[in-house]
Amino acid sequence: MKRHAALLLLSLGLAACQSPNPYVASSNPLPPAPAQAAGTFDRSAYPAPQRDYGRYRSWAWLNGRLPGGSAWGDSAQVAEAVSNALDQRGLRPRHDNRPADLWVSADLRLEKRLRQVRDDYGYGYGSYGYGGYGYNRYGTGYGMYNTVPVVRTYEEEVVVVRVNLFDAGSGQPVWSASAETSSQGSLSERTDALHKAVERAMAAYPPD
Repeated sequence: MKRHAALLLLSLGLAACQSPNPYVASSNPLPPAPAQAAGTFDRSAYPAPQRDYGRYRSWAWLNGRLPGGSAWGDSAQVAEAVSNALDQRGLRPRHDNRPADLWVSADLRLEKRLRQVRDDYGYGYGSYGYGGYGYNRYGTGYGMYNTVPVVRTYEEEVVVVRVNLFDAGSGQPVWSASAETSSQGSLSERTDALHKAVERAMAAYPPD
């Protein structure tokens, strides 16, 4: 009896496997694109075009304002240093009513830095031999030497120069860099340090 019941259950299972699947795959069509999609440009789908720095030929101060100065260096000194650095890169100041290619701004500020200096103080001792007849005239010797590092921290005031360039047509920033120099020295030494700091800030312009 049990054998007949097992065969009956097996037959019912096979019949169920051979019955058609009641689930049928179906999908709805995509909705039509909006009418404005054909004329819309998605800028995020494309990389930004590479900037052509060669088309920048002239410049003028942003909003017609000279760079801000300080007690360390006045506005005229900063303006001269920036103008010289731009001139070395083929950028000429605007002298007529035609629009400039670049707007330029610059600022000068004093900041403080923490510096660390390591000093090695050594100590040692030694003993040297003797010389004479039948012996090495320079003698023999031994010794020991060691160092103790001492780290000193001090505060130093530096001058930070920042130069910013903007596309005159779009107003977008195209270059920004800064450099620092020591605030110590005479008037002539500070002027030379200012020119060197501006030159370091502009050293990588135009970018490759």
